[in-house]
Amino acid sequence: MNTFGNIFRLTSFGESHGEAIGGVIDGCPAGIAVNIDFIQKELDRRKPGQSDITTSRQEDDSVELLSGIFEGKTTGAPIGFIVRNSNFHSVDYDNLKEIYRPSHADYTYQYKYGIRDHRGGGRSSARETVSRVVAGAFAKLALLETGVEIKAYTSQVGPIVLDKPYTELDLNLIESNPVRCPDPVIADKMTAYIREIKISGDTAGGVVSCICKGVPAGLGEPVFGKLHVALGSAMLSINAAKGFEYGMGFAGVGGKGSEMNDAFYVRPDSKLGTRTNHSGGIQGGISNGEDIYLRVAFKPVATILMEQQTVDIKGNETLLTAQGRHDPCVLPRAVPVVEAMAAMTILDYRLLAGL
Repeated sequence: MNTFGNIFRLTSFGESHGEAIGGVIDGCPAGIAVNIDFIQKELDRRKPGQSDITTSRQEDDSVELLSGIFEGKTTGAPIGFIVRNSNFHSVDYDNLKEIYRPSHADYTYQYKYGIRDHRGGGRSSARETVSRVVAGAFAKLALLETGVEIKAYTSQVGPIVLDKPYTELDLNLIESNPVRCPDPVIADKMTAYIREIKISGDTAGGVVSCICKGVPAGLGEPVFGKLHVALGSAMLSINAAKGFEYGMGFAGVGGKGSEMNDAFYVRPDSKLGTRTNHSGGIQGGISNGEDIYLRVAFKPVATILMEQQTVDIKGNETLLTAQGRHDPCVLPRAVPVVEAMAAMTILDYRLLAGL
């Protein structure tokens, strides 16, 4: 299960401390103008070492496009790419070869496969998301030609919550601070909290919110291929993701139907619209033309620089103190990954609908 998508498909490969992370994109429409600077910028938003609230690992994360592009446009053929690893410190993980780290994939990988790459988590590492960001960048380029725009931002870090509706925010401010929160005051509080957590050797979780604008009505299937199911599956495949909701989500269960229903009206362009959007742009599993908005909850990073109790591969109790370079909070670097998964899902479902 290293392949994502139905028509627009990504097959990813590579490990955290291997030679490279890479992938093959199949089903990308032909004739899409390839903006290599845009693709690299997307990777730069995800790469490590970009601020003092992320891991100090330094990687250029320069993408090498190997196939599927001619004279600056996609040809419809498979697009192969790699991003080489250069700054891994595998020695930092030597003490973990025979120890199961709490809340990591060490035990489950060992149990399932009988073998695991202990260096940085191997395939279970969030470094695998490099390939998603590259494929997501191609999906974004294709969607931009149809008027679809996708933006995500950090809306919660630990106990600090940005509770304003996205319609009241200036989303152009997302990239103006290291935590990627469009509210400067809340962003400063989030950043200070992450710095405090980092100094203590602990970690923090939070929430990434995502908005998809310009999505046409009619995407999604009525039963098992519902659009929100596909989006949920995409988001929950991201490392450390623990929850997904769209539209009013869990917050709406305390309301009444009369309060939560989205009334229809005829817009100035003669198309149907809804006066409110509690449904989050999806009704009956099919997009209705309104903004799709969703939220993804991320757990605190499992690697903490504090002593923890665990067991080794022989079942002996032991103490573990992790080493190496790790994010105190995944949220700032998860923002472009959430966008990438949303973009791939929306493009895939456009293609399924023949659009």
